[in-house]
Amino acid sequence: MTGYTLLDWLTIGAYLSVALLVAYLARINYLLKGTPEEVRKLTDAPWQPAKLKEIYEKLRTHPVDYTANLPPRQSRRYILVQPLNLSTGLVGGFIVLQLLARGTPPQSIRIIDIRKTERSDFKTGPATKVGFVQTDITSKASVRAAFGREWHHSVAHLPLTVFHTAAVIIPSDRCKHVYAFPERVNVTGTRNVLDAAEAAGADIVSVTSSASIAIRPIEPFVSLWRLFGNWPKYFWQVLDCRDFFGKPLRPHEEFFGNYPATKAVAERAVCDANRSGFRTGCIRPANGVYGSPADNILGSPLARAVMPTWAAHIVQSFVHGANVAVAHLHHEAALLRPDCPQAGRPFVVTDPNPPIAYDHMYTAIRTLSIHPFMVLPLPPVVMLLMAHAIEWWSVLPYKFPNLKGVIPSISGDARYLKPGLFSICTHLVATNDEAARPVSEGVWGTRVW
Repeated sequence: MTGYTLLDWLTIGAYLSVALLVAYLARINYLLKGTPEEVRKLTDAPWQPAKLKEIYEKLRTHPVDYTANLPPRQSRRYILVQPLNLSTGLVGGFIVLQLLARGTPPQSIRIIDIRKTERSDFKTGPATKVGFVQTDITSKASVRAAFGREWHHSVAHLPLTVFHTAAVIIPSDRCKHVYAFPERVNVTGTRNVLDAAEAAGADIVSVTSSASIAIRPIEPFVSLWRLFGNWPKYFWQVLDCRDFFGKPLRPHEEFFGNYPATKAVAERAVCDANRSGFRTGCIRPANGVYGSPADNILGSPLARAVMPTWAAHIVQSFVHGANVAVAHLHHEAALLRPDCPQAGRPFVVTDPNPPIAYDHMYTAIRTLSIHPFMVLPLPPVVMLLMAHAIEWWSVLPYKFPNLKGVIPSISGDARYLKPGLFSICTHLVATNDEAARPVSEGVWGTRVW
């Protein structure tokens, strides 16, 4: 009887290696499709279609009135620095509408942006009279000119508040080769706004930051000895401000992408600028902001008949753009107090309900949308491997400049499928509890969301 040849052993070894790799990836896929018990306890039970229809009818006849939650009107001028990447002006647009709703005259409000808003609720009523100045916030001269433009004589003497809500949001990019684009808007643009605000005599600057600053990059490929009884590291996280207090800014690789890294740099610049007579601070919306046909949370799924996703089970805290606007107005009111420990720091804000799974939203869309809608489940580990391949391909022209124009670039939604996206598609839980603590503890002392 002859024994196995070397080729036979090599073949057997190859088959075993492939089988072990497949088994390992299957286990990673199982983990990425799970929900830790700690997170499951925090979220709602699955939403029921009958209850959704009942709530929808109530809201259709009695819409949410945010004005009841607003602080009293201030006799001030306002400059709103709007988003460069969203024609809808999500958070800034709601701030303008809420200022008008509480009685601020249109001539006291100025919007600066790269283009005019396309929001339908800005096409009628007092919003049509709000001033607009086309501005490139990456240009110091452009921002200074917009801030320095003459005001109506009836309000020119009033003190000035600046709400800065502009940002470039590309959550999947983490490569330093493409860092300069979001940096130009999110960091340089913010510094230009701070400089222009001070030069224009503003005494309050409230900036929209991001709770994604707190997110650590997920480590999905668990070690072999941790495959059972352990979740991937950073598979679920709490979104708070602990990274800000008493700690230096984390290095770039400890953020999940360029977007949170640039927002963290900008946030530190805003908070460091705080001093007597020039009060500054930041609002960190958690995690995704919705409330617009262009948002990624609800707007994008509503525009699709089929929603491919590996994240239906993922639980997160979300916040409506109107709630972020409410938070900014309360933030302004806090910064106006003579003794103001709330200045020079960020606050996380979110909707008042428990965190929800994406599948909750998909159920709501299926139930309430007038268009057909279905979810196409995707295996997360397959998408993760594809994401690494797409990122590798996308970076090649930067590492090897001779390849520019030679290899085809990836287009469509696929260009956003990169590993950084998996960190923002983990279980992320936030709370308003800190902002609701008593004024004596240095916060706002009111729960309004």
